[in-house]
Amino acid sequence: MAARRARRLLGSLCIALLLAQPAPAARSGSRSLLTGSLVRTFTPFYFLEEPQDVLSVRGAAVVMNCSAHCDPAPRIEWKKDGTFLNLVSDDRRQLLPDGSLLISSVVHSKHNKPDEGHYQCVATVDSLGTIVSRTAKLTVAGLPRFTSQPEPTAVPRGGSAVLSCDANADLAPFVRWEQDRQPVPLDERVLQLPSGALVISNASDSDRGLYRCLLEGSAGPKYSDEAELTVLPEPEEPQPLTFLRQPSTLSRLSGQSALFPCVATGFPTPSIRWTRNEEELLTEGSGRFQLLAGGSLEIRDVGEGDAGTFTCIAESGNDTAAAQAELTVQVPPEFLKRPANIYAHESMDIVFECEVTGKPTPTVKWVKNGDVVIPSDYFKIVKEHNLQVLGLVKSDEGFYQCIAENDVGNAQAGAQLIILDLAPATAGPLPSAPRDVVATLVSTRFIRLTWRPPVSDPQGDNLTYSIFYTKEGINRERVENTSRPGETQVMIQNLMPETVYVFRVVAQNRHGPGESSAPLKVATQPEVQLPGPAPNIRAYSSSPTSVTVTWETPLSGNGDIQNYKLYYMEKGQDTEQDVDVAGLSHTVTGLKKFTEYSFRVVAYNKHGPGVSTHDVVVRTLSDVPSAPPQNLTLEVRNSKSILLQWQPPPAGTHSGQITGYKIRYRKVSRKSDVTESVGGTQLSQLIEGLERGTEYSFRVAAMTVNGTGPATDWVSAETFESDLDETRVPEVPSSLHVRPLVTSIVVSWTPPENQNVVVRGYAIGYGIGSPHAQTIKVDYKQRYYTIENLDPSSHYVITLKAFNNVGEGIPLYESAVTRPHSVPDPSPMMPPVGVQASILSHDTIRITWADNSLPKNQKITDARYYTVRWKTNIPANTKYKTANATTLSYLVTGLKPNTLYEFSVMVTKGRRSSTWSMTAHGTTFELVPTSPPKDVTVVSKEGKPRTIIVNWQPPSEANGKITGYIIYYSTDVNAEIHDWVIEPVVGNRLTHQIQELTLDTPYYFKIQARNSKGMGPMSEAVQFRTPKASGSAGKGSRPVDLGPDYKPPLGGSNSPHGSPTSPLDSNMLLVIIVSVGVITIVVVVIVAVFCTRRTTSHQKKKRAACKSVNGSHKYKGNSKDVKPPDLWIHHERLELKPIDKSPDPNPIMTDTPIPRNSQDITPVDNSMDSNIHQRRNSYRGHESEDSMSTLAGRRGMRPKMMMPFDSQPPQPVISAHPIHSLDNPHHHFHSGSLASPTRSYLHHQPSPWPLGTALSHSDRANSTESVRNTPSTDTLPAPSAPPGTDHQDPEGSTGSYLGTAQEEDPAQGLPTAHVRPSHPLKSFAVPAVPPAGASYDPALPSTPLLTQQAPTHPVHSVKTASIGTLGRTRPPMPVVVPSAPDVQETTRMLEDSESTYEPDELTKEMAHLEGLMKDLNAITTA
Repeated sequence: MAARRARRLLGSLCIALLLAQPAPAARSGSRSLLTGSLVRTFTPFYFLEEPQDVLSVRGAAVVMNCSAHCDPAPRIEWKKDGTFLNLVSDDRRQLLPDGSLLISSVVHSKHNKPDEGHYQCVATVDSLGTIVSRTAKLTVAGLPRFTSQPEPTAVPRGGSAVLSCDANADLAPFVRWEQDRQPVPLDERVLQLPSGALVISNASDSDRGLYRCLLEGSAGPKYSDEAELTVLPEPEEPQPLTFLRQPSTLSRLSGQSALFPCVATGFPTPSIRWTRNEEELLTEGSGRFQLLAGGSLEIRDVGEGDAGTFTCIAESGNDTAAAQAELTVQVPPEFLKRPANIYAHESMDIVFECEVTGKPTPTVKWVKNGDVVIPSDYFKIVKEHNLQVLGLVKSDEGFYQCIAENDVGNAQAGAQLIILDLAPATAGPLPSAPRDVVATLVSTRFIRLTWRPPVSDPQGDNLTYSIFYTKEGINRERVENTSRPGETQVMIQNLMPETVYVFRVVAQNRHGPGESSAPLKVATQPEVQLPGPAPNIRAYSSSPTSVTVTWETPLSGNGDIQNYKLYYMEKGQDTEQDVDVAGLSHTVTGLKKFTEYSFRVVAYNKHGPGVSTHDVVVRTLSDVPSAPPQNLTLEVRNSKSILLQWQPPPAGTHSGQITGYKIRYRKVSRKSDVTESVGGTQLSQLIEGLERGTEYSFRVAAMTVNGTGPATDWVSAETFESDLDETRVPEVPSSLHVRPLVTSIVVSWTPPENQNVVVRGYAIGYGIGSPHAQTIKVDYKQRYYTIENLDPSSHYVITLKAFNNVGEGIPLYESAVTRPHSVPDPSPMMPPVGVQASILSHDTIRITWADNSLPKNQKITDARYYTVRWKTNIPANTKYKTANATTLSYLVTGLKPNTLYEFSVMVTKGRRSSTWSMTAHGTTFELVPTSPPKDVTVVSKEGKPRTIIVNWQPPSEANGKITGYIIYYSTDVNAEIHDWVIEPVVGNRLTHQIQELTLDTPYYFKIQARNSKGMGPMSEAVQFRTPKASGSAGKGSRPVDLGPDYKPPLGGSNSPHGSPTSPLDSNMLLVIIVSVGVITIVVVVIVAVFCTRRTTSHQKKKRAACKSVNGSHKYKGNSKDVKPPDLWIHHERLELKPIDKSPDPNPIMTDTPIPRNSQDITPVDNSMDSNIHQRRNSYRGHESEDSMSTLAGRRGMRPKMMMPFDSQPPQPVISAHPIHSLDNPHHHFHSGSLASPTRSYLHHQPSPWPLGTALSHSDRANSTESVRNTPSTDTLPAPSAPPGTDHQDPEGSTGSYLGTAQEEDPAQGLPTAHVRPSHPLKSFAVPAVPPAGASYDPALPSTPLLTQQAPTHPVHSVKTASIGTLGRTRPPMPVVVPSAPDVQETTRMLEDSESTYEPDELTKEMAHLEGLMKDLNAITTA
């Protein structure tokens, strides 16, 4: 079945490869290209629509269409004249959803043409590559103006008339005609020529009237002058035959229409016929050739075969006249062969094929991912247009496009190159490196390599070899494969002479490629058998943009010539281009007009390139100039003459030798103009014979032998009303005024009073202290001028003189002091205020602010925007992130959980910006850990084979403070998770001991971390096998097996690590501890009696104020006022409190308890006789060998016991808040630690007794109690030791059940609490054996969580756990205990609290103390 699927997959891949049609060069390199490769399919990526050339008018909207197809959707960008457009900040140009470019209003003026140019659409898919569209030209029509207007015309009835209306060439399509202010209908008798002229043939009386033409533009129509057409009666005498309009040379694109105008007049009425290339042209019954009004010829759907000479022959009586014109047909580039998609491996050679046609011959360039491919040793243009890539590397992957372009259009076609990754080798031995790689034959262009098979396969019959080689110092490797298996030699060809190459050989068997041989360096020999230079190289220009080069076969060929390479370079440039040629001539196109180029030819034979020819230099033919002259100025000489001056067109636009200039001028009030020509290099001309007081317009165009180029814009000047006197200099100007600014002075004046002297202009001189530092000349019409770039606070002297051709007149002086530089920059804006950070989730914070510079309603009506910046509040992290907003809030997303961030805001309006606002801070919410604890290790404890130590590191993504860990372990790694044994550990611990394991048994361990939001993922299982049993128990070692009937004495308790303790030692220690406890209590009672005598009425009031309504104590105000009652004295002050009434719950600060295990907590029955000796679990802050608590620790704890009961479960639920000494360094970390769960049972008890767990506490000063439902822990926690208690080594000490808590940290304030059978609220004592029928309901639901927290102080993390023996669980019993007061206030609180008890209360306390003593005696006697 698997083999069938593999064959089907291979077949589909072969079909895909055939459809892709890779280049032959790519296919020949490897027959099994796809075999053993990780194949990726080609991604369809192409343009659905490409931009087209557009002609528009100023102010119009233009859409450049572009849409591309790909999955995923591509990103569309636009280039204008090769530069990317920034459309984000452009208010006129915008990107439409489909990728098209919209220009809402085209801008076009004489000096500002930002929209006219060449546009290109660029589509990009980040994971694939980039493709570019064809280039489209946007042309903006100039201002509507008429170059010629209709003139009054008379036509005989039946004759033809032409009314001229020539407009700008780009506006000719917008010309319309009106007769007597009504539109002229066009038909077979009335024709409008492409130039705009109107032809009326077979005139009749209905044609007479007033004609005018109009130009339709965005600003409304522009009308010409009106001209009257008069229809005369038919003449009686013959009239001479003349042409009213002759055909002119045309150039048209294939598929367009061509119209040759030809209108003749005479009597008799002339007839028109046409010939093409001297052959009669049939215009009747032909669909493509039509004879229009007046005899004009229209050719529809022009093809290349229509090119030629067309002659219009007019015949009238015996008169004949002929006029001819050329038709040139141009063809945009078209692809004969498009590039095909190619699969290839690294180091292979490939060829992208591309064949194009067009007229003129298109030029071809290649683009890879939008960037032009520059030919090099590894990227070569072969066979004129094909792209060859040698020695593929991974970065060569992408989209390649062949772009063809000629004068009339451009086109593109693309293909994708995919570099395949070799599939991983199949299971099996791979060959070692081939041996003894040597070069047995070294030539100038080729090297033969031989080698021996690898040691791993000495025969090597089934091995194939790949030879990788590259030039020394080049990182591109090419590959050559052996032709058949077992072949141990190869010929590497097409190398360069005198070049060092590096070779290595890799053997390959059916499992994959093996090791590579050591690199071998070989240098090729110098070239000797190369072709000589090609003789008789000639070059001549065949057009303004092309040169044809011819040559002959080299005399010293040294073998057959394979091809030639023609190199050419523009003179003055240093970049040489080349093209491969198969014959003895080639025409290079796409050159610059009237520019010198150098050409040389190199012949190639099988050995490589030969000797180059000498350079031949040729200049392309000239053409008409492509730009107008520059800087045309007019100078009125007198009432009848104006002097014109200009500069040649810009360099590079002459397109030939400038032979002269053509000047056209006219009265502004008239539209007909006069032409004068100026020869040679003359750059000025005096136009004389003008009328007085008349405004004239002038324009100049440059000429070459090919014709006249574009003209300048019209420039106007007015002749003088009368001839003024220019035999003397002008008089002094009549006034001069100056107005100083900071860095400029505005100068204004009035002309001289004597208006009879010619003033050609004014000379302004200025300088600091002297007016001769700088001089500026202005026109005689100007009356003011601004002197720029002056120094502030400086004294300038200014002079003004009028001048003419005779000289400068008398100066007028003025002085001014520029103003000081006191004008400040625009005042900065006020920064935003009231910046607030509202935490929304673990990764989102909303920033809000107010802007005092806005109105009271805070409504934004201008273009201002706000910048929000933020960073984490870590000193090392100074990198800000920013975002802009246009409203008064911003939603910051993507933040890290449980991280403090600072935020600030800045406002910007135009060029004005504010400073950054004051910072706001916010800490994101916590999130459950998203990674497990790391670096989990398990080691055996030295000397204790049944005890192991688990070590770990916190999760890398804790997302909050870790409050606890749960260790899961089992002997079956595949067991359900609820069958694993769990060990809870507090969050600050990174190590834990587990005891009583079975020897020589594999265990599996997992760890799970927890924070206030819940549990994180489990770590991977870690296996550990306990050591085998030793021959005999050493000192302090625990017996391996004590038997199932072993029962320890009542007073004894095993040490935490399994060391046995004798009953005698335990009883002695108990007696000592109880004695110390009794003495301590007697001393406390004596001190209390002494202090009661000092009671005052003020203290009684304070005591009364501390009573709450329900009888419990609420310590209000300062915590110094009252000291919490001693647990052992006020144990009767327990009160019932429903735990489902939680005041002021705050879901944000609620701590989630550690899950009990994989299932919910359910109570178990009381049959424990088979489980008493099971292994004990622990949940503690320190290991047992770190610390030991004694009864003395009770003095440091005075909790008030709160026993809340839920209305649902019948069992009491108790939570405990321990009181800590704040001197203890572990105060904040170990407050929630739990004791060993096994000590929740006495050894003689047949049923479990549920006891309380410790919870984290709030600050005591807030008198706030946190009530939570926590899982049962089966523990008997001991009170913490005072701050001064030393840590003791539990290895060397034992203790009774109530006397010690060997596994507890002295800082863990865990109260010891029991429920007395007689009255559960009266005293704490050793629990008696419950009745035989006592049991817990197995179906009892767990109590829900409750929360009560301080309003201002943080609530510490809750450390809770559910511990059972091998999966057993207990009902929850949390105990509520007030927190400890501040250490520095303890003494005063002790004094205040002890002095508040009355004698009658002490009597009751003594009675309860007696009951306590009886309980203690019962323990010692037992």
